[in-house]
Amino acid sequence: MIEFKRAIIKQELFSRPGIKGFTAFFEGKEEPCIAYPELVGEIEPGQEVLINTTAQTLGLGTGGYHYVIANLDAYNRELQPGGHIMKLRYTPLQLKVLSVEEEDSPHHGEMVKADSLEGIPVLVGTLHSMLAPLCIYLRDSGIKIVYVMTDGAALPISFSNNVEWLKQAGLLETTVTTGHSFGGDLEAVNIYSGMLAARKVAGADLIIVAMGPGIVGTGTRWGFSGVEQGEILNAVDTLGGKAIAIPRISFADSRVRHRGISHHTLTVLSRICRVNAIVPLPQLERDKMDLIMEQLFREKIIDRYRICLEDGTADLRLLEESGLKMTTMGRGLEAEKEFFLTLAACARTARRLINGEELQTIGLA
Repeated sequence: MIEFKRAIIKQELFSRPGIKGFTAFFEGKEEPCIAYPELVGEIEPGQEVLINTTAQTLGLGTGGYHYVIANLDAYNRELQPGGHIMKLRYTPLQLKVLSVEEEDSPHHGEMVKADSLEGIPVLVGTLHSMLAPLCIYLRDSGIKIVYVMTDGAALPISFSNNVEWLKQAGLLETTVTTGHSFGGDLEAVNIYSGMLAARKVAGADLIIVAMGPGIVGTGTRWGFSGVEQGEILNAVDTLGGKAIAIPRISFADSRVRHRGISHHTLTVLSRICRVNAIVPLPQLERDKMDLIMEQLFREKIIDRYRICLEDGTADLRLLEESGLKMTTMGRGLEAEKEFFLTLAACARTARRLINGEELQTIGLA
């Protein structure tokens, strides 16, 4: 169900393409809210709106915001031409987009012929916090990176502060939103056509696939939205790309199931992924490497994948110098050093593949 309240918009907090933040007054208090103009039109201070307060009442991690459902003071809003593909289908907020595949698209002809990723590397992650470090690590490589966002978490790409920062910094030129996610430079119906559009339309040398902010987890083996990682790795292989699985590694998480290699990654690699993907690992202290290797052997992963080692310690300074605050699951670079070293290893691996260099592999696969 949805909890909603009537509120009066008071003050604009921020504005960028696709998203605006305001304070909203209701029940004797002012609290922050977000409006997506694509869904609810333009909002101005003084207008009465209906806001969705569900997540805040439940204490969920939505960034501390309520969400505008409707502008109660708005007049009729007419449909603008262009696009026939619906996202958020059969909901009150269903919206039409011009998808890259449809006949009205200027790229329709290219997408009719598109059938291969032509061997380019595709980094497939599970957390949105993986995106910015990867782009920063590769910033001076001359590699054209395209971000393909899935619908496993936040659906509007405009919600991502990191995507906006990366585009402003010139580290990310093109984004593709797939499934029910929306707002990218290109819109695609599914992950297959989304990746093909990244290669054939946007000209990617390297694709990074990950969900938006807000992964869903339940503490159970199968109940998390990151299961999509395995399915996407399979899709990359189907389309002739080089599948690189980004492992989620942490030694700062208090939850045992996320210590070392997260149980999310272990489930994906042991039960879902069916292709000989590349799995980069960072060079860590002996005791930490021992735990990681024990996990890989226990889950019978070590002999199924191309496990490779990279020491990205020197790359951490790039994150420190970037000016972007690095966090994952609310913890910063110092606490989550192994997480960010893993991403450095993944970036180095992708660069090796693009440059035609040998990987430093271990294991039997």
